[in-house]
Amino acid sequence: MSDAHDHADIDRHVKTALMVFGALLVLTLFTVGAYFLHLPTGAAIGLALAIATVKGTLVALWFMHLISEKKVIYWMLG
Repeated sequence: MSDAHDHADIDRHVKTALMVFGALLVLTLFTVGAYFLHLPTGAAIGLALAIATVKGTLVALWFMHLISEKKVIYWMLG
């Protein structure tokens, strides 16, 4: 019984990691696409920072395992 539960847990983690990878890939494509919009400098910087913030948050939460930490860690990170 434990082996089946462990296998399902691993499958869930792999699925989530692949979803995060896909989201990072799509956000990278958005970053490249934003270049071709020829926005004014201020708007381009704002858009790039917004995309980078989302990407950084995904990396910190998933790959640095902050998603499962306590509120004190979030407070210290902030």
